[in-house]
Amino acid sequence: MPAADSSLRDRVAARLDEYRDRLLELSHELHDDPETSFAETRAAERLALLLKDAGFAVNRAVCDLPTALTAEYGSGELTVGVCAEYDALPEIGHACGHNIICAAGAGAAIALASAADELGFRVKLLGTPAEEEGGGKVLMLERGAFDDVTVAMMVHPFPVDTADPRGSSNAVARFEVTFTGRASHAAAAPEGGLNAADAAVVAQVAVGQLRQQLRDGHRVAGIVQLGGERTNIIPERSVLEYEVRTPTGEELTELRERVLNCFRGAALATGTTVDVEPIQPDYLELRHDTALMASYARNLRATGREVPEPGPVPQGTGGSTDMGNVTHAMPAIHPGLGVLGAQGMPHTRQFTDETASPAADDAVLDGALAMAWTGLDLASDAEWRARCVTARHG
Repeated sequence: MPAADSSLRDRVAARLDEYRDRLLELSHELHDDPETSFAETRAAERLALLLKDAGFAVNRAVCDLPTALTAEYGSGELTVGVCAEYDALPEIGHACGHNIICAAGAGAAIALASAADELGFRVKLLGTPAEEEGGGKVLMLERGAFDDVTVAMMVHPFPVDTADPRGSSNAVARFEVTFTGRASHAAAAPEGGLNAADAAVVAQVAVGQLRQQLRDGHRVAGIVQLGGERTNIIPERSVLEYEVRTPTGEELTELRERVLNCFRGAALATGTTVDVEPIQPDYLELRHDTALMASYARNLRATGREVPEPGPVPQGTGGSTDMGNVTHAMPAIHPGLGVLGAQGMPHTRQFTDETASPAADDAVLDGALAMAWTGLDLASDAEWRARCVTARHG
């Protein structure tokens, strides 16, 4: 796809530069004040205030989610959506760099809006809570927040830049498993108990044995949340949290059922009962839009970054995101944005430190500009624009 007119590109870049300090301030404030899934009250407030000051019409607590928001500017049949995440991880804060995602998304929306009136399109930023656990984007999709969005984009911090349109994530299902037995004195009357902790052990052994027969790329992981209260009481309750991942959503159902059979068998073996509850909606794998990704890669290179050409077909990074569900619903991209020089990987304490570094600040600005220019390319290309609008809105 051809690049937009240079004067419009310069205008968008100048608008981003006007907000440079406020965007970096937002990134650092979020980093220093991490809030976990569905509790991002202060983060949402900071983002909403910035966008309101930039001339956007802001709606808070959308989709019956207190920390979700939308912000809109402009009018027209084309709506360019930008997603902003801002939840942090328990204990280790912004180890996934959502502070960078939020600031880069805000910057892209603000910068792109400077061309919206001239080209006749809308910019819609979607503040999406609970990506780490809870599926905010899935809930917002189901509740209509994306209905008027033609294309969507966001960037995700990583040690290097990636712009491969062939996908880079897995589908995932997460669920909580509760075994219920019967308490009894472990020394005086062990025969009267039904040991829920034993059920958890049997289940974990069964899952461990199952792994031998799993396909390449299929993953099962879990933790024990509760295994008992005291050694002299046979546990009447145990709670585990598990997840299964597969390269595609189609494979997820089969693997989940095989894992759940391990828990059902453990209940049968120990005389306990088992209850399984989903923790969040299923996340689907990413399906990037080829044209959008090509434009983004070209624009990121225009910021001075070296973006590698796609190599062998990726088999998934091992990670998952609710942005995958968005990419199944509309043309969308979720490229990796390099915190260049970072030595840690996401979800580590080292990466937490690196997401507030000078390299992280560079990532905010470069990612914002590349996304804004990508939206500008789309809005400026009549054929591409019409094709996207027709495909999405009919």
